[in-house]
Amino acid sequence: MKNPFLVSGYISQEYFCDRIEESNTLIKLVTNGNNIVLVSPRRMGKTGLIEHCFRDQKIADDYYTFFVDIYATSNLSEFVYKLGKEIYERLKPKGKSFIDNFFAVISSLRAGFKLDELTGFPIFDIGIGEIKSPEFTLEEIFKYLNTADKPCIIAIDEFQQIAKYPEKNIEAILRTHIQKTTKSNFIFSGSQRHILHEMFFSASNPFYQSAVLQSLDVIDKEEYIQFASKLFKQGKKDVDDTYIEKAYDIFEGHTFYVQSVLNQLFSELDEDEKCTDEIFEKAVLNRIYSYETLFSEILNLLSDRQKECLYAIAKEGKARSITGGNFIKKHSLHSASSVQTASRQLLDKEILTKNRNTYAVYDRFFAFWLQAYFGPTSSLKFAH
Repeated sequence: MKNPFLVSGYISQEYFCDRIEESNTLIKLVTNGNNIVLVSPRRMGKTGLIEHCFRDQKIADDYYTFFVDIYATSNLSEFVYKLGKEIYERLKPKGKSFIDNFFAVISSLRAGFKLDELTGFPIFDIGIGEIKSPEFTLEEIFKYLNTADKPCIIAIDEFQQIAKYPEKNIEAILRTHIQKTTKSNFIFSGSQRHILHEMFFSASNPFYQSAVLQSLDVIDKEEYIQFASKLFKQGKKDVDDTYIEKAYDIFEGHTFYVQSVLNQLFSELDEDEKCTDEIFEKAVLNRIYSYETLFSEILNLLSDRQKECLYAIAKEGKARSITGGNFIKKHSLHSASSVQTASRQLLDKEILTKNRNTYAVYDRFFAFWLQAYFGPTSSLKFAH
């Protein structure tokens, strides 16, 4: 590994920090026949935790495992496509007998079976528009899962996305299939706590009490400092633990942002070079400003009222009572009703997040970039 601070994917236990209790809980639940709702803010490490558990011997030896990210899907056809392709790609190495059985059961996807012209290997190549009857194909997929020669664990990331699909009764259809399956358990992970709670813990919804809730919080600070310090030493980078702690505190232990900054810091340092305040600040700023084009594009898509509301909340860091007179006067906002409308729209776009009555910019890098955009760059120094 040129840089041990991973910002995506999972490599091995060596580059995975702590989560011992969470891993043991998830493995014990799912291998004892439970479905799980895994909830945390985005980029807190849900995917890494699931992949880590899937590599555990208790699961790897006895289960087929599938991971499907449906964040970018917008309807049932896309969901079915993602699920079907993941199953096919994960089990394809089993050989021709698997492929024949796959398309014998899921006959509606047979058109997706092609041979790569260069390698001669089978590939899954079907247009989403070719899925003419997604409900029927979904039924076939579950039928196939029930014929597998080992039990299956299917993780569906950003599961709350199905609530936005235009088709009716998606939750009821999926719940019916999941109830009938005899060989599969599910991990429903997601970042929008309020939607997932409504889906799984409201008596009026089909998924009511069908899964056990598991929440994912930040990694313990001391555990993370020990983990990161070890990786810096292995890479022959001279980084005092105080800088690791500063990175942790700036981003309040949020896994992706801390890892991302330390990834940048690792790359900034030469072998045996000692980290200084200047180098650390440069690493933080370089990583934040690497997203400047994306952040500028986000702003260009917002209305004036949305921008005004966003700027005000970013300046506060964590904002409360945003429709109150004090907040509106302090930030020269238009009116309480315009703030209420703009904040709701920004929440829908997942640009803002709301925890109880506290608002914040969802992306921590975006929040600090906005603060720098409307104030001195020094405002970024170790702010949290």
